[in-house]
Amino acid sequence: MNPLDELDRLVPAHLRHERLFQLAEHVPAAVTPEPYRALLVHDHHMTLAMEDFHGNPVRVHVLDRNTDEEGYHRTSLLTVPESTPRRTHSESTPQFPGERVVQFGAIRFNFEFVTQDVREAILAEQTPLGQVLIDHNVLRHIDLGAVLRIEIGPALSDIFGCPVGAETYGRLATIFCNRRPAVDLLEISAPLLRSAPPPLPD
Repeated sequence: MNPLDELDRLVPAHLRHERLFQLAEHVPAAVTPEPYRALLVHDHHMTLAMEDFHGNPVRVHVLDRNTDEEGYHRTSLLTVPESTPRRTHSESTPQFPGERVVQFGAIRFNFEFVTQDVREAILAEQTPLGQVLIDHNVLRHIDLGAVLRIEIGPALSDIFGCPVGAETYGRLATIFCNRRPAVDLLEISAPLLRSAPPPLPD
């Protein structure tokens, strides 16, 4: 599948390209610049990668959700306390005072492949997706589908508290739960300071 077609499938209708992105293009993982490459090009949960990178636990904030024949869809943000050492160009916004948004995400989750307990934890919307799967010991594998170079549009500018047109990177990935393709993901980092050190290796 064309990565940009999958992007369209994951992003809600009211947040189409013209609002989220001025530009979104597929780039080879091998040429993704640091520190984005270390943050995005791996087969681990972004929840853990973000916490390692920013040095603080992240909180999830769900912006939008719906359920249809393809599963449970939601868009959400991960934030860290504003006191966290700065590694991004983002600023605290009125929507989340005292916090700084470090990631925008969109997911499509087929609950057929997980237990009722996992489904209920996801629907509670209190814990990041990756942490829920870890906490419930779900057998999982993350397949990195594509890395995206992004020029930020008005909606992401408001979310991250950064200028329209700022450059950042994100990824498309699929989480296999119990060996079945259960979750499709879009994960976009807030624009990073290029001087920020990469995450520590596992």
